[in-house]
Amino acid sequence: MTYAGVVVDIPTRALDGAFDYSIPEALASECLVGSTVLVSFSHRMAVGYVIRVSDEAPEGVDPSRVLSVERVLAPPAFDETSCELARWMSTEYAAPLPSCLRLMLAPGQSVRVRREGEDGPWQLVCEKAGPVDDRWVSLSPAAADFHPRANARRQAELIETLSAGPVRMAELSAIAPGMSSVVSALSKRGVVLVEHRRRVRGAQTTSLSSASAPRPASLTEGQRAALAEVDRAMEAAAGDVVLVDGVTGSGKTEVYLDAIEHARAAGRGAIVLVPEISLTAQTVGRFRSRFGDDVAVLHSRLSAGERFDQWDMVRQGQAHVVVGARSALFAPLSDVGLIVVDEEHEGSYKQDKAPRYHARDVAARLARLHGCALVLGSATPSLESLARCDAGTWSGATWTRCEMRERPGGATLPTVRVVDMTAQFKGGNGSVFSAPLRASLERVVRDREKAVLMLNRRGFANFLMCRDCGCVPECPHCSTALTYHERTHSLVCHSCGLSWPIKAYPDPSTRCPSCGSRYLAQYGVGTQRVEDELAMMLSDDVEVIRMDADTTKGKGSHQALLERFDAADCAVLVGTQMIAKGLDFPEVTLVGVINADTTLKLPDFRAAERTYDLLEQVAGRAGRGERPGEVIVQTYWATHPAIAAVADGDRGEFLASELADREEACYPPFSRLANVVFQGRSLSAVKSCAEEMASLVRDATDGTDGWKVVGPAECVKARVSDRFRHHLLVKAPLTAELGPLLSSCASRLGARAGVTVSLDVDAYDLM
Repeated sequence: MTYAGVVVDIPTRALDGAFDYSIPEALASECLVGSTVLVSFSHRMAVGYVIRVSDEAPEGVDPSRVLSVERVLAPPAFDETSCELARWMSTEYAAPLPSCLRLMLAPGQSVRVRREGEDGPWQLVCEKAGPVDDRWVSLSPAAADFHPRANARRQAELIETLSAGPVRMAELSAIAPGMSSVVSALSKRGVVLVEHRRRVRGAQTTSLSSASAPRPASLTEGQRAALAEVDRAMEAAAGDVVLVDGVTGSGKTEVYLDAIEHARAAGRGAIVLVPEISLTAQTVGRFRSRFGDDVAVLHSRLSAGERFDQWDMVRQGQAHVVVGARSALFAPLSDVGLIVVDEEHEGSYKQDKAPRYHARDVAARLARLHGCALVLGSATPSLESLARCDAGTWSGATWTRCEMRERPGGATLPTVRVVDMTAQFKGGNGSVFSAPLRASLERVVRDREKAVLMLNRRGFANFLMCRDCGCVPECPHCSTALTYHERTHSLVCHSCGLSWPIKAYPDPSTRCPSCGSRYLAQYGVGTQRVEDELAMMLSDDVEVIRMDADTTKGKGSHQALLERFDAADCAVLVGTQMIAKGLDFPEVTLVGVINADTTLKLPDFRAAERTYDLLEQVAGRAGRGERPGEVIVQTYWATHPAIAAVADGDRGEFLASELADREEACYPPFSRLANVVFQGRSLSAVKSCAEEMASLVRDATDGTDGWKVVGPAECVKARVSDRFRHHLLVKAPLTAELGPLLSSCASRLGARAGVTVSLDVDAYDLM
């Protein structure tokens, strides 16, 4: 008799381990590690995941009393290494083990089961995932001796069509409707053959000129040094980390490509993470141009079926290079030799829902488990990664930093100019474009080049405000001001998504919701307004393309907009943060930042770092070809260290001041930080729960050096969707086991009716 350790997928912190079940002989070949099974638990049927299989009965338990696995619902989706990673994530991030294992499942697989009728079999619910077959029609050898009757015109047409080769049935029906009956008749006579072939979805192509990676004649000195260090880390097979600290356009992708070639030559696979969906088409194109069909793609913009096909290619061993967003980290790649995390500083690598993991740190753990190398790449490395490289080791692995300060091919870094908008306004310029930016845009049009303009706002204006009473319309369900969208004449809440129709002054129908005044006017700048003013300012033969959350909702819209920009003779790309990273267009000679200091005003200790990263990254989009680039940064806070560092090209000066502030306040990278958020419809219940949790954490850490509990207090977004929000910040030493402590305190707190408690370890979002 064999036994399975099964993690039951029931959402509670009380169940943090596996339960033993016997495996019936009939299921022995199917019930393996990674299988999804149906088991009886607490007098009901439940879904579970097998994390171990053993020939020995549970110690101290009568084998006859051990319940059996009822049914295998899905084949293995993960292996023992993935189980170990899930257990580590559960402990590290204070997350239930089932939620961590769910990350490893086949795309589209749900944790629900249902049965047809009272005695019908249990079935796993899926979201249109699973393989899809196409029917292909071809001529059989017997077709050579078959001659249709003179009046059998459709049969003759079919044979003539198939004489050029097999044809997919769907295409055949489109060319000649009603042909399926002819195929069926000739198939029975053995004249044609019908076979089922699996169709692999999710392998889209792109026309982006930057989506290819021709091999350079030679590598730069910095590239050679970085590649040598990566090779050393792969040979060490100890999970060592190499931070490739290279300026924008320095050729970090070529280092990744060459390192993957070395891993593939050794018979091992590679995982490459990119931070934004907008980068995927370009990045995937580059990797496919080098590795062809050996590349699988995994990201959220693919359908469940497309994700399944790409995931299954990896599971079947048909693809050995996985490229995608953070979820690609959990692809079923059996022998990982290299993991790459591009733009490692990006906050989007932090998951905002349970389990709230950070892909960079999970990648480091996975590298240790697989005995492979981890490469982190960025022009603006995170302060955490820089600190670990300075220390030399972290969690048992060696951390090394390699600098790449030059661009290949003689390309130079762009010149950066900071424009003080306060002086522009005093000089009578009330436009969103400063005089220098306007002049540079005119130069781009004259020379038939391209420009990129970035700002951190969606919509036409940030908000509406009544000029009589000062009222700013807020969402009645959230504590946030509503954003005005001029083209749809609506106020939209970007927290809960609700919208209300309204028109701004000077429309005669405008009315303030507070005092009834018609002087409800727009304040601030949005992407729609910049797009409209550009269209009026520039000539008609300049294409203005807007790229923000509103224009990229549809599937493939990111790629389509970038392809338009790439194909245009002269164009201006206006967008939000999504255009700041990774885009490589040699014709871009101007980058303009409309409102550089927006993120500086956020109540977040990482605000300065994020602003510096964003400005440095978007500046790097200029001058990547033979023509020199120019960057114009518009700001009302020109003296801020983050903006001054971008202007001077001196990161060291910014880092020194920023690290001094962080150390004094005991923030990362000098500590670990957790954010515990409490939400509920009753304000008193939320406050009571937060205060009790704070008391539990203080009692547990009392007298221990390096621990500090801040709060509880209202969140910056104090109410979202009619739910009140409070939070608690916990600062801990770098070596502290923060996750287990918070998990223990939350368990002692117990479930509270109407209050949700979220534990975010190594938090990035404090809003």
